[in-house]
This record gives sequence, structure tokens and C-alpha cells, in this order.
Amino acid sequence: MENITTVREFLLLGLTSVQELEPFFFVIFLIIYFINLFGNGAILVIVILEPKLHSPMYFFLGNLSCLDICYSSVTLPKVLINLLVAHKTISFLGCITQLYFFHFLGSTEAILLAVMAFDRFVAICNPLRYTVIMNRQLCILLAAVAWIIGFFYALIHSVMTAHLNFCHSRKLNHFFCDVKPLLELACGDTILNQWLLSVVTGSLSMGAFSLTLLSYFYIIGFLLIKNKSCRILHKALFTCASHFMVVFLFYGPVGFTYIRPASATSMFQDRMVAIIYSAVTPVLNPLIYSLRNKEVMLALKKLFGRKLFKDWQQHHWHK
Repeated sequence: MENITTVREFLLLGLTSVQELEPFFFVIFLIIYFINLFGNGAILVIVILEPKLHSPMYFFLGNLSCLDICYSSVTLPKVLINLLVAHKTISFLGCITQLYFFHFLGSTEAILLAVMAFDRFVAICNPLRYTVIMNRQLCILLAAVAWIIGFFYALIHSVMTAHLNFCHSRKLNHFFCDVKPLLELACGDTILNQWLLSVVTGSLSMGAFSLTLLSYFYIIGFLLIKNKSCRILHKALFTCASHFMVVFLFYGPVGFTYIRPASATSMFQDRMVAIIYSAVTPVLNPLIYSLRNKEVMLALKKLFGRKLFKDWQQHHWHK
């Protein structure tokens, strides 16, 4: 019989075993986290406050920014704390909670990216009926479906993982709690957990990815066949390429991590790939989707320019 005991906490091995590198990683991840909070926070604020941006495209963009702030906040604060302390532990409840929210927000983002691609498809391929098709009710419904699917998908993983017995080392070979490294520590039968990870996660991510690709292929096909203006064609293709970059940066690492079977030799690669989708991609989303958009840039200048002017005016008035 294997020694099965009640697990109270896990020891996170973190990003590196070299202590001298930890201050360097702390600074890098702190900068990434602040850029994420500021970039996505700014997009969220202007989407709410600027009436000109109250359209389906920016409604979904606001959802994406909110997701990215929460998504990074699930893992990065704990990573930053662990880079400063010697005893890098996380409680069992904290671990399952982190796992839940990581998968909840990640799966919601996967579906939301597909919804955003569909929105662009309707806007470009059926512009005259765009406001009729993408009405307020449908936009709220699509966003709600993305959040609800993510909620139940994460619930399955967290409940199934919480019921595992752990009898091996308490050392978690990752910098945050995720299903695959936890399965490495579990004893007993984990075939159902592995199946859920590969099949359910694979179906969800690849299904959303396929719908996203299909939308962009339709857009490109429509523009090549119907549109005769090189300028409009170039602008639309440029936009699609930008959006596809975000999609590739998100789905590529996710597919690499979760669809492959778990193995001890792959855990180092998984940690490196996890940095991309947990830290880097949420920072790039506002840059690619928003900050290259003229309407967003004008709204940012208008909002922050007005605030700076008021601050300057108040400062000189008190003088």
C-alpha cells in the first residue's frame, strides 16, 4: 500500500532553482504585471467611459481586457511573492482555487476570441446588417455563454483534481497550481483526469480555434472575391493578421501544454510555455487589439489629455 496522507500544502518549485536569478525574474515579472494592469485597465476604462466605443467590437474588447487582468492576477502575484521568499508554499485549498480560476478565465478567453472573430466576420462580410445581427441582446448572450462555459469547464477540472489522493512528493514542478503537475504527484488511477485534460480541453480549445480560423478564412475569401479596393483589402487583412497573432499566441501554447500526455520530461517545457500564455499574451492583447486602433488611441488621448489638463489647471489655480 502506498502511503496516503491528507495534503495541507504544496511546495512550488518556481521558475528557477538558481537563487541568484530570482531578483532578475522578480523585476521582469513585476514590469510585465504592471504593464498588463495599466494597458488592459486603460482599455477597460475608455471602453466604459467613451460613448463612441459603445459598440459590439469594443464591448467584447472590454470583456477581453477584464479577463486578461484577472487571468494574470491568478498567477503572477503569487509568483512575485515566491520569488522573494525561501519557503515557496501554497495551501491545498489555495492550490485548487488557483487551478479553478486559471482554467475558468483561460477557457472563457478561448471562447471570447472565437466570438470576437465572428463579430469581425459579420462586420466585414455583412456590414449593412451588422447592427441588426450584432444587437445588444446577442452581444450580452454571447459574452454570457463564454463566461458560463468557462465556469463549468473549470469546475469539472477543479473538483476532479481535488478528489485525487496524493502520496508522492509534495514538490509541485511548476510556478503555479495546474492540473498536469498535480497529476504527477497523485497516486491511484488518474486515467479519467488525463482523459478530461486531453479530450475535453482539446475539444474546447480546438473547437474555439477552428471557429476563429473559419471566421478569418471567410473574411479573407470575401475580401479577395468581392472587394476591389486595395486600400480596404490591405487594411482588413492587416487587422485580421493582428487578431490572428493574438489567437496563435494563445492557442499555440495551450495546445502544446494540455493536449499532449503528461510526462516528467515535459514539465520543464510546460513551465516555459506557461509563461507565454499566463504572462506575455495578456500584455500583448491590448497592444495588438487596441493600441494600434485609431479610435482607441483618440479616446485615450481625449481621456488622459483632459485629466492632465485638469490637473495642470488645478495646480496653477492653487498657486
